[in-house]
Amino acid sequence: MTLVLHDTLAREKREFKPADPRRVTLYVCGPTVYNYAHIGNARPAVVFDLLFRLLRRLYGEDHVVYARNITDVDDKINQAAMDQGAPISVITDRFTAIYHQDMDALG
Repeated sequence: MTLVLHDTLAREKREFKPADPRRVTLYVCGPTVYNYAHIGNARPAVVFDLLFRLLRRLYGEDHVVYARNITDVDDKINQAAMDQGAPISVITDRFTAIYHQDMDALG
């Protein structure tokens, strides 16, 4: 099976060819955790989970590395902490847990 993805830089569909088929890497930016998750936070979780599963099927479960970050330092987080009179870690820990619960509910 050939995987074809849209290359936004080239503005065309291209066959996916990993630099190393024994270690296919996927890095995805996650949410900025200062408030409840919204559809814009859920979309990447769903889309890239699907891509991760497809890549594992094509290249093998042990050959795909998927990393996703959570942004816990940001102006919006700083503002939420000031508005709520709480330490930044209270804000980010709370909304990180809520984000994970919401994404678990999506499966």
